[in-house]
Amino acid sequence: MALIDCASWKPKSNEFVFSYRYPQTNLSTYTQLIVYESQEALLFSKGQLMGKFGPGKHTLDTENLPLLRNLFGIPFGGKNPFTAEVWIVNKLYPANLSWSVKSMAVHDPDYQTMLPLQASGQYGLNVTDSEKFLIKMVGTKDVFTESDMLSQAYGEFSSKSKSAIIQFMTNQRVGFKSVSAHLDALSEYIKSTLLPFWQEYGLTMNKFYVNDISIDRSTAEGKKISEALASQASMSITGHSWQQEQMFGVANNAVGQMGNASGGNGLLAGIMAINMMGGGGMGGGMSSGLMQTHNNQPTFGPQGNMGMQQGGMQQNNVQMGVKEIYCANCSKKHLTTERFCPHCGSEYNPCPKCGSDNPKNARRCVSCGTSLQAGGMMTTCRSCGAPLTPGAAFCPQCGSQQNVSPTGNCCPRCGASVPPTSRFCPKCGQKM
Repeated sequence: MALIDCASWKPKSNEFVFSYRYPQTNLSTYTQLIVYESQEALLFSKGQLMGKFGPGKHTLDTENLPLLRNLFGIPFGGKNPFTAEVWIVNKLYPANLSWSVKSMAVHDPDYQTMLPLQASGQYGLNVTDSEKFLIKMVGTKDVFTESDMLSQAYGEFSSKSKSAIIQFMTNQRVGFKSVSAHLDALSEYIKSTLLPFWQEYGLTMNKFYVNDISIDRSTAEGKKISEALASQASMSITGHSWQQEQMFGVANNAVGQMGNASGGNGLLAGIMAINMMGGGGMGGGMSSGLMQTHNNQPTFGPQGNMGMQQGGMQQNNVQMGVKEIYCANCSKKHLTTERFCPHCGSEYNPCPKCGSDNPKNARRCVSCGTSLQAGGMMTTCRSCGAPLTPGAAFCPQCGSQQNVSPTGNCCPRCGASVPPTSRFCPKCGQKM
């Protein structure tokens, strides 16, 4: 075979190429090796590295390659042939390499359940040790591209990335709702975890970005959770509850079925369905569900099952009339026996009819519409939280005796005894 006079390489692929092996191996001491900027050439012969060449034009003679005399017995001068592999490594810095991982089961602190997440982003790598890179990563491939890089390192890269993401979200108690605000910190954390992995192969990761973290919809469970979260967001925006959405669905079905049965008289069927939901007959159970506020949203239990945190449907914390309500200030749950919210410290302002918490300046209950003016306000029992009429000496629910003074006034809010000369309740500050 003819001897090669000149060896060089210019990448022409649309995909980023990390290394290229020159196809011919018949070289001579007159062969010219041209190495372009951001490249490094390495010569291997008989399993040994003969030399490295940076950017420029080089002659492969015994002065540049002293090993030629030891391996082939080539003397000085003359056009002496020898066999060697020419590898050219691309040392450019691509910063737009894509990565993605799926099927990450993360225990979310916001929803208190396991969420299947997926993440994606970009990163940048460049070769810093060409010899280590060719030996440990490239092997016998003639051309090593971006796809080869991702395929070669995907297993360990994916495992380390998943572990880093889960550790960050768990240790920092970052939930799915707020993880988008921590992408910079998460990116740096993952980058510091992956740096030793790439250095082992002669590479350096200069950039790493997490662009998106979302619910993994590739499984049936992921689709259900994604739809549930979307439904919850929709209900929070529109102000209706999960029960209302279900009831309206029942009403629509009833309208359709009754309209077909009555020869298309949909208007009459709709009126009947609405009356059934709000009035007698079925109204007792269904109208109460329709009158709930948007705070009664579906939540996920410890095992990922959806359940309703409504006092009438879940009785886990209801004992002797005590139930859970939502704070009007922070929307977190606390018991009706607690005068102040344990989460934000806001004072409990109960509705005299349903017990829901209301803002201080509310005129009517946000849940049932009952008047909250001073003349219509009622206090609650200290033992069971049941509503009391002003001046009641005993609770009609549990029979507990209330603090009522026969000579003084009774606070309409807390039921405490107020001296006749006082303008404000000494216990809760209610204006008399």
